This record gives sequence, C-alpha cells and structure tokens, in this order.
Amino acid sequence: MVINVLGSTGLVGLEIVRQLLADQRVTQVIAYARRELPLRDPRLRVMVVDFDHLEDWARGIRGDVLISALGTTRKAAGDKRAQYEVDYTYQFHVAQAAAANGVPGIVLISSVNADPKSPFFYLRMKGELEESTCRLPFASIAILRPGPLKGQREKFRIGEALAAVLLDLMPKVLVTPGARPIDAETVAASAVAAALRPSPGIRIIGPRELLQSSYSP
Repeated sequence: MVINVLGSTGLVGLEIVRQLLADQRVTQVIAYARRELPLRDPRLRVMVVDFDHLEDWARGIRGDVLISALGTTRKAAGDKRAQYEVDYTYQFHVAQAAAANGVPGIVLISSVNADPKSPFFYLRMKGELEESTCRLPFASIAILRPGPLKGQREKFRIGEALAAVLLDLMPKVLVTPGARPIDAETVAASAVAAALRPSPGIRIIGPRELLQSSYSP
C-alpha cells in the first residue's frame, strides 16, 4: 500500500510514519511537511512543500490512503485566523486534492467533542473539518477523536504536561474517557490500523475505543 501522511513532523504524525515503516504491508510512505523528517528509509519519500501553494504539488497526492494529522496551537500560529488556516484550510484542501486524484480512503485525526456547532473555537473548527471531509467522495473515511495527548513533543508544553500528570493520577472512575490523556503511540496505532484495514463508509473512532486499544493493526 502507498500511504500519504500530512502533518508528519508532529507528535502523532511522526509516530504514524514510524509505525507505517515498521509494517511490511506498506510499500511507500509519502510524507508532506514543511521540513525534513528525522527518519531514513528507502520506502519513505519526504515532500517538503509550501501549503500556501498546493497547486504546485497537489497532483502528486495519489495512492491508497491519506492520513491527515496536521495541526497547531493558537500560540504557535499567532492567532485564531492562522490556526484555522492550518487546522482547517490546509487539511481540507489537501483532502480535496486527494479525493480528486482518486485516493479511496482518508484517516483524519480530529478531537474529542469535535462539533461544528460548538461554542468553543477549537472544537467548532475540528467539527467543521470533519463535516467538510465527510462530504468528499472517499470510499472510506475514518475519524479519530482522541482526548489530551501524551508524548515527547518537539516543543515542551508545561501546561499540557501538568494536566496530563494530574489526570493520570486521578481514579479512572472520576475521569471520562474523553478527558483522560492518551499516548501518541496509541493514537498512531489506531490511525495506521484504519489506513491498512479500511472499511466502507464513515467510521468515528472515539476516545473510549482508542483507550481500549481495540482498534489495532
């Protein structure tokens, strides 16, 4: 299988690439990023791209599946407008291009409580992306909705790390699945499994299913 990965330098995206390269069913991984990846493999092709000029490289998005794991924070982006451009506009335009090129499947990393009608900007943005993606003519759509992510990020986020520690220490009965931290490796494994074993139609993989690791390669 030929798998395209968008957002391949992020916490989950890079782990997705690692796990794909460890699976012999994958013949090629095409990673689209703004910079090179710290990985080397004969089956890995890194495309350093400009997301503002999709027309320069959109025709090359082909293969069996697109895994979309692109994302940023408002702090890193600078403001809501810039975050929306990365989290919604870039991802949706790449998904559009993949669908137009005949890529049959997409795996989208979204968020718990994503809802296009949410009063909260981040959840509304994620919900809008899910809604728009589901209108595209993919034969298989898998949407992952993890809770807070755990893992070694390139840039340390102290608030996120402290919250994860505190939630981990609390009794599980007091913390809903959507609020419980989840390892990036677990989310990546579910994304890889969804890519390698696509099912027709739309499937939502929520935090409870992800935490139970029931959706594994």
